[in-house]
Amino acid sequence: MKKIEISTNVFVPMPVVLVGTRVNGKVNFMTVGWCTRANANPPMILCGINRSHYTSAGIASIGTFSVNIPSASMVEKTDHCGLVSGKTVNKATVFDVFYGKLGTAPMIQECPITLECRLVQTVDLPTNYLFIGEICGAYADRRFLKEKLPDFEAIDPLILTMPDNTYRHLGGIAGTACSAGKKLMERT
Repeated sequence: MKKIEISTNVFVPMPVVLVGTRVNGKVNFMTVGWCTRANANPPMILCGINRSHYTSAGIASIGTFSVNIPSASMVEKTDHCGLVSGKTVNKATVFDVFYGKLGTAPMIQECPITLECRLVQTVDLPTNYLFIGEICGAYADRRFLKEKLPDFEAIDPLILTMPDNTYRHLGGIAGTACSAGKKLMERT
């Protein structure tokens, strides 16, 4: 079957996270759908945030931020943080806030996994900043660990699909990375 051309506003499904920082002395959280691992050693994460958002000013000013992975059961609170601006709404009251060893990156107690990051680079794009942060601390609720590793079926993270702007659940296991294709290596 031949492919047909479609809108360029189609993206691979993306994890939904809550990015936390302090802006003008206030804790702020923002829903972000553009977030991915950027480096293995040291571990780094990349978040794409529109330059006009309140959160962008906080990350640039403070130089630290958190990446909080909410479960699907937190969809209402997560979406709320993307609908309102920290300029006018105190989103910190929605969550139980804590700090890790950096002491400046607010994190969300209710999220199964939280990461505190030190900003290492900002890439300036036409509409967004790409904030690249070194993961300096990672914290987990014991209920969401299996043999000291995150149990993503238990976490049930949110995933965003575009252009339909829909939150989805993580599906089942399709195979094991760096293993599922080994059978084909015998034929090549």
